[in-house]
Amino acid sequence: VQLVESGGGSVQAGGSLRLSCAASGSIFSINFMGWYRQAPGEKRELVAITTSGGSTNYADSVKGRFTISRDNAKNTVYLQMNSLKPEDTAVYYCNADLIVSGIFKKYVYWGQGTQVTVSS
Repeated sequence: VQLVESGGGSVQAGGSLRLSCAASGSIFSINFMGWYRQAPGEKRELVAITTSGGSTNYADSVKGRFTISRDNAKNTVYLQMNSLKPEDTAVYYCNADLIVSGIFKKYVYWGQGTQVTVSS
């Protein structure tokens, strides 16, 4: 199983970026998919998460600015980030809580991370 992220980059404050993360491999089902971020010297923190049923949860710091969505048919999760602030600068990691085909056990996978830099 592999998670591949795309869409990071550099933007000025107030701008927008859209992150994508596609899960591939021997996947039976995916429960949670989400995004975490880690700034230099800081702990990794939850940004947003969504379930297979479409429920979502956001960190207070991004509510009203970020939107998480998911395409279950493509095993892909997106993060639309609007009104970006310099404090959103971090490496963003995709996360998936899934069941592997054939083994039918639950595993948690992480993407490689994508850099988001917001300048003032």
